[in-house]
Amino acid sequence: MAMHNQIHYAALDELFLDPMNPRLGRFNTGPDVNQERVLELMRDWTLDELAVSFLESRYWPQEAMICVREALYSDEKLVVVEGNRRLAAIRYLRDAFDGRPLTRKWQALIEGFHRPDELFQRIPYILADAREDVDAFLGFRHVTGIKEWKPAEKAEYIAKLIDERGMSYEDVMRAIGSKTDPVRRNYIAFRMLKQLEELDEEDISVPHVEDRFSILYLSLREPGIQEFLGVDVRAKPAEAARPVPDEKSGNLANFVRWLFGTDKQDPLFTDSRNVTKFGKLLESPAAVEYLETTDRPSFELAIQKAGAEEPELVELVKAATDNVEQALSRVHLYRDSVDLQKAVDRFGRSATELLRKFPALFAELIRDDCK
Repeated sequence: MAMHNQIHYAALDELFLDPMNPRLGRFNTGPDVNQERVLELMRDWTLDELAVSFLESRYWPQEAMICVREALYSDEKLVVVEGNRRLAAIRYLRDAFDGRPLTRKWQALIEGFHRPDELFQRIPYILADAREDVDAFLGFRHVTGIKEWKPAEKAEYIAKLIDERGMSYEDVMRAIGSKTDPVRRNYIAFRMLKQLEELDEEDISVPHVEDRFSILYLSLREPGIQEFLGVDVRAKPAEAARPVPDEKSGNLANFVRWLFGTDKQDPLFTDSRNVTKFGKLLESPAAVEYLETTDRPSFELAIQKAGAEEPELVELVKAATDNVEQALSRVHLYRDSVDLQKAVDRFGRSATELLRKFPALFAELIRDDCK
């Protein structure tokens, strides 16, 4: 079993788009998806840019597609597992020259060019014995490399290597050139997505969650979210295949409603930087009860109930103190500065107002100042 180095050539009609391509999306892949449907799903993949390059420079052997011979549509076909965008671009290009342009843009694209028959008759490809032989190359190129897939597509590919190829987190990490922790979280987040499909909650859109998969992946870093969902992010694949325990399925549904929203309710927040606050919020029984019992909960009010703002406020005051202490070492040199006087006046008023929020501290500072 291997991926060979020799470059072969095939006519366009001998090459088949891959109906199992992860970029098509989980709900669009399968061995029975016909070529016309695959091509339609790829029409918005900026194929015209590739077509222009082919018209101007032809197809270089260095950019050979990678193919496998396997059963497809009840017969053995030469299926492209790497280079589907290139193949789709060439198919649309031929359609345009044959008088069947996809759009006016494709018609305009070929104007001034002679029909490049060699491009349609001699397409370079490298043959692999099986898809498994291409796994490491695809993973490095599209999961960690320069031509990255979308977050959900990357996670699906990692899950495929683990669930179908029987690879461990460490095996996948070595194969695609990643680190173990991202591989593990990608796998767990994708398996959570699969669990959401099982819940069959009418108000939850799984495709919407999948579109924002990076937020789901990011959220698994937070201890509060892990505890709320009962997820063990250190679990091996066998235990992580169903990362959320059945008794926590209600929590999973609520978690998704709050984080991603529903058709009738907006998410609690839209700024991904608030995921850490959200995790802290879920550690508070009072905040969780508020979220569960309120039709349209407020993120700010939930944070207040959880006391999640306190650490941030402490850091803000500490940072302000650090800045003032730095200024004190040099401020006497610029006492006549009008701009500095205005800044000090503003600071003094704000500091006084802040101290009034703590009457006991304010009174103690006044006593110390009078001694």
